[in-house]
Amino acid sequence: MSGTMVLVRHGQSEWNKLNLFTGWRDPDLTEQGIREAEQGAAALKEYGISFDIAFTSVLQRAQKTCRIILEGIGQPDLETIRDQALNERNYGDLAGLNKDDARAKWGEEQVHIWRRSYDVPPPGDEGESLKDTGARVWPYYMTEILPRVLRGEKVLVAAHGNSLRALVMILDRLTPDEITRLNLATGVPMVYRLNADSTVASKEVLGDMSGAH
Repeated sequence: MSGTMVLVRHGQSEWNKLNLFTGWRDPDLTEQGIREAEQGAAALKEYGISFDIAFTSVLQRAQKTCRIILEGIGQPDLETIRDQALNERNYGDLAGLNKDDARAKWGEEQVHIWRRSYDVPPPGDEGESLKDTGARVWPYYMTEILPRVLRGEKVLVAAHGNSLRALVMILDRLTPDEITRLNLATGVPMVYRLNADSTVASKEVLGDMSGAH
């Protein structure tokens, strides 16, 4: 058996609360988001895991979630690597727009396609589909994160709904159709234990998934 990797989606952000497309924009956590991160920390503390290293994105909502978790489990000084490869998908021209306003402008079906399809990017030159997001997440995972797990290290990855969905897609061997229906709850740790060949030996979700959105 190799090491363990824990994936956690950041707690609610100010723009989540306002129903805005966020992407690479950088709002802070809300009070609820802080509580969600604290609940994730409590679940990991009860689980009894400590980490060798942490990874997060360059966006503060993921970094703060990571910091709250590490403080909550008594590892506030753990080495933490930040990289934009783990950023949320770039929502292009949708970033900053209210989701309801976007539906009024482009229609429910089109906005749903932008949000949930696998390979249709939102409008704008920088807009990323989930497939595009995976194209930067997967190589980073393979070169920077996975080798540590295979060496037996325990690794925390605090990131975003779509960057983590891209990872879960390959870990859980989901099809493009299956991944479009997957939502990850905020602040809920997913504990993966990997085999020596990098396949998943076990997966545990620590906490209530009813808050997924």
